[in-house]
Amino acid sequence: MTNGLGKISMSFLFSIFVFFFISVFVALGSWQIVRLNWKLELINQIETSLKDTPIDLSSSKHTNYLRVKTSGLIDFEKQIYLYNLDEKGKPGFEVISPLTVENRNYLLNRGWIPFDKKNDQTINLIDSSKINGILKKQTKSNMFKPENDIPNNYWFTLNREDVFKYTGKNFSPYIIYLSGQNDLPKTKSITANISNNHKKYALTWFSLAISILLIYLYLRKKNY
Repeated sequence: MTNGLGKISMSFLFSIFVFFFISVFVALGSWQIVRLNWKLELINQIETSLKDTPIDLSSSKHTNYLRVKTSGLIDFEKQIYLYNLDEKGKPGFEVISPLTVENRNYLLNRGWIPFDKKNDQTINLIDSSKINGILKKQTKSNMFKPENDIPNNYWFTLNREDVFKYTGKNFSPYIIYLSGQNDLPKTKSITANISNNHKKYALTWFSLAISILLIYLYLRKKNY
């Protein structure tokens, strides 16, 4: 009698344990579906924004991936050289120029150059009265990247404190990525191709939940 009660008790606890994990995996899968729908909506918004006609920077509400046009004063003396790879994986610099538009400061990402073009005056041939670009909000720097070598103007991140030390200015949290220039600096291609693995993650969690359920049902049938 005691052994029978003990067996029932263990079976009950095992069932609670199994259905707890099934519930957790189903919840995680459902959350990934929510994230998937959010990401698809975001991608659609980005694609729509990238097709819109550029609007005046000073008269627009700043949002991610907004196409803008403006004019201003570029400070080539405080130009930042940010280490990065080009589209083919070749190392070099992204040229980041301070831009003043109606007393407001922006960082203008003018594109990529090879190492040997650093401080070359030919890369500064740009008409600052006709600037077209795309706004992107600056993201948090990767904590594992090396520290910026400010004295030698060799940067790994656009750390805002370092940028202030170097330029003496505060900048908008939105960076302007220059559009439409194929020569050096080679402008960065901004697209809606952002990571979207939520469907795969959802299928993984739901598959785990189903697998555990099938194993549980098999064991119950085998024992009873």
